[in-house]
Amino acid sequence: MQPPRERLVVTGRAGWMGMGRGAGRSALGFWPTLAFLLCSFPAATSPCKILKCNSEFWSATAGSHSPTSDDAPEFCAALRTYALCTRRTARTCRGDLAYHSAVHGIEDLMSQYNCSKDGPTSQPRLRTLPPPGDSQERSDSPEICHYEKSFHKHAAAPNYTHCGLFGDPHLRTFTDRFQTCKVQGAWPLIDNNYLNVQVTNTPVLPGSAATATSKLTIIFKNFQECVDQKVYQAEMDELPAAFADGSKNGGDKHGANSLKITEKVSGQHVEIQAKYIGTTIVVRQVGRYLTFAVRMPEEVVNAVEDRDSQGLYLCLRGCPLNQQIDFQAFRANAEGPGTRRPAAASPAPAAPDTFPYETAVAKCKEKLPVEDLYYQACVFDLLTTGDVNFTLAAYYALEDVKMLHSNKDRLHLYERTREPPGRAAAVGLPPAPRPLLGSLLLLTLLPAVLEAVAA
Repeated sequence: MQPPRERLVVTGRAGWMGMGRGAGRSALGFWPTLAFLLCSFPAATSPCKILKCNSEFWSATAGSHSPTSDDAPEFCAALRTYALCTRRTARTCRGDLAYHSAVHGIEDLMSQYNCSKDGPTSQPRLRTLPPPGDSQERSDSPEICHYEKSFHKHAAAPNYTHCGLFGDPHLRTFTDRFQTCKVQGAWPLIDNNYLNVQVTNTPVLPGSAATATSKLTIIFKNFQECVDQKVYQAEMDELPAAFADGSKNGGDKHGANSLKITEKVSGQHVEIQAKYIGTTIVVRQVGRYLTFAVRMPEEVVNAVEDRDSQGLYLCLRGCPLNQQIDFQAFRANAEGPGTRRPAAASPAPAAPDTFPYETAVAKCKEKLPVEDLYYQACVFDLLTTGDVNFTLAAYYALEDVKMLHSNKDRLHLYERTREPPGRAAAVGLPPAPRPLLGSLLLLTLLPAVLEAVAA
């Protein structure tokens, strides 16, 4: 695979806050981001107090876009107060996207305005400055905002990969590994230089180990002259057809239409096209819970600054081993005569009022006639949740694979993957040689080696 083209280089931290170096050393991207976070993350849903910190900083600076040299000391004082507030709430904000966005934004702004970490922490109100004129760059080559068009005519076409999450929950990674996981709480699905996706999984029933996706947050990072930073957030019974700021495209930049959100079925199916990175995302609500599917070029998938730090990037690495559920053991136990509940040792105890095995099989066969892993996932979900809507979740997940996967011979998977995360995780990398094959090769060469030594 050829190395990524220079046009795709964006610093992860700066891009997170919408202040990538490609957009210049302006703090303008921070203000719409802060406004999005103030209105997009209800404080009542979490003990994390980051919204309070955001509001106090916004009030202290009066939304000032670019403080003058006279205002810089007061602005730095407000930043130090902001940083102190985030440190106080750090313990309750672990995994919260708004919190981490604020922390990185503070660091960037303090560096940009040469603010020292030590100093006064008062919160004076700065005078409101008029917004600057239109400083956005215009591109002479609009192809930069269309990933496929940016390839030269004779260059090899990009390789696309797929990742999906659905049901209780089942994960298909970018490398076509299929896992069933517990992963309760907030987990990152994707975390690269252009895109962050985080899901929150909650118990289907009180006290049950069966979980499903109840919340999804997607952050499209600021990218050159194509798009502003945009946040999309969906929750149970709320599948919006717009980004958090009410818009449906990438903002006011030259290539804003290279990011679009389209409602396919009201309240049930949304599609997001990010043409500037060649990516398509499908979000559905099936029953009460959400499903996620994405098609993304390998180059974008692997655009991470530090691969060793991407250990919890589920679409790339898979679920941690201690979060994986032994699918085959559960199925073998459920197939026993007259069995309605799995054995006590199973990592996913069944919920009350679940379906008998024969009924679960019949219902899943109606929608999924091929007995692949999507069919098996359907049966598993009916046995663990008793919610017939999980049949549709598996069905639509497979339909999304048919639409998004580039290899039509790999639509159906038949053998579930259970392995430590990180093994052959990088897209396009072959698996490590098997130790047995290496041993056989060594034994084959040993006589020749000994003969050469004796000579």
